[in-house]
Amino acid sequence: QVQLVESGGGLVEAGGSLRLSCAASGSIFGINVMAWDRQVPGKQREWVATITNSGSTNYAGYVKGRFSISRDDAKKMVFLQMNNLNPEDTAVYYCQMMVRDESGVWRATWGQGTQVTVSS
Repeated sequence: QVQLVESGGGLVEAGGSLRLSCAASGSIFGINVMAWDRQVPGKQREWVATITNSGSTNYAGYVKGRFSISRDDAKKMVFLQMNNLNPEDTAVYYCQMMVRDESGVWRATWGQGTQVTVSS
């Protein structure tokens, strides 16, 4: 069983910055793709950014140029640096990792989320 825990969310004024962190723990024998999603209550969860095990990144168009995803495999962590935030970025942010367990099975795992609120 693998557990992911996000942190770093909070209240920030428009134009400000936040850095989200996500740490994985448990029986992990490999981690491939890491990603961040976000969701507003009552709305569809949307993809924000992805980083592969080789370091290739992809971003949703509405965050490209403002957000940056990175990873630290030694610490089993993924980060999301968010700059020039605007109220439309307000959401619960979830990290996702593709994790390999002891039997060699890859599983997509999500954390419980961290709230990001951007005020005008």
